[in-house]
Amino acid sequence: MKILVTRFSALGDVAMTVPVLQAVATQNDDVELTVLSKPFCAPIFASLPPNVRFEGVDVSRAYRGVSGLRRLVRDCSVADYDAVADLHDVLRTKYMRFYAMLHGVRVAAIDKDRAGRAALVRQKDKCRVQQKTSFEKYADVFRRLGLTVDLSQVVLPVPAVANADSASLAAGLAQSAAPAGSASLAAGLAQSATPAEPSLPAIGVAPFAAHDGKIYPLELMREVVRRLAEGGRCDIYLFGGGQKEREVLEEWEAEMPRVRSVAGRLGGLDKELELMSTLRLMLSMDSANMHLPSLVGTPVISIWGATHPLAGFLGWRQSEANALQVDLPCRPCSIFGNKPCLRGDYACLRQIAPEQIVAKVNDALAH
Repeated sequence: MKILVTRFSALGDVAMTVPVLQAVATQNDDVELTVLSKPFCAPIFASLPPNVRFEGVDVSRAYRGVSGLRRLVRDCSVADYDAVADLHDVLRTKYMRFYAMLHGVRVAAIDKDRAGRAALVRQKDKCRVQQKTSFEKYADVFRRLGLTVDLSQVVLPVPAVANADSASLAAGLAQSAAPAGSASLAAGLAQSATPAEPSLPAIGVAPFAAHDGKIYPLELMREVVRRLAEGGRCDIYLFGGGQKEREVLEEWEAEMPRVRSVAGRLGGLDKELELMSTLRLMLSMDSANMHLPSLVGTPVISIWGATHPLAGFLGWRQSEANALQVDLPCRPCSIFGNKPCLRGDYACLRQIAPEQIVAKVNDALAH
């Protein structure tokens, strides 16, 4: 059975498909999956079984407008599949489903349960009920196509580098990604593991997210990193994306001992995943950097503000006990963290004290 799987959108949402695809690919005979997503997402699918094929599609450029949609379904040979599993359910994927149905192809789409989400975030008569996780919602799409999907049986492959020394691996990755003659990061990382200063357990810190409602105030996170660094119990790697994020993280790197920014320095998402697999834990927001280490077996301590684990987006097999949050009557106020704070002060984030986060990390390092 040849199935076309569609999920574009944000990296974290795409990452959450991986355990489900692993289940479908290993629990069903004669299934071939072709996954359509944005090209930069390719590394997160690299460890899946050989009957899962990734195809990167740059929908933002080559397939705009109605003519672009028509070209997309032709280029992706939608009519040649036995089924289409729509894990996104947006205009583009709706059109692909409609085209598939016209050609006799079976289709199934995700049920986003917008009513349940709306009840969770409304301010009057808020209904704090655990929503079905995205993993289960994705799995239901394949179940409606008649396939077996038992997420309790999923075992994700552990990267071969998972037991490597983080400093040595990071230095090697940075060296391989650096322009000729530029080895400052590699040298710094290597120096942090010299015999004079023995290597410590490594943790990652990812302080950014797509929306303000999900970002712990940077001045407070800087204090968290400073306390962890000066505590001398771990090496710290800072993860981020765009230029502004890199500038912030490089400032922290320059200010604090045993702190290294790897943002934009490792040569790609595949290398970041390799480094994440060596970490003792990751400290992150409700963001892609909660989901990526989850895929390589790294525990995550996550910080939640406007959003809430009840919405079903907690990382794969992560413990809600490691989700740091405060109980406010207005929480959650947003599914994605993209709405202005109703109070105007983001108390949901500011009321999480730096010492509370530091204590949580230190406790995890001690066990």
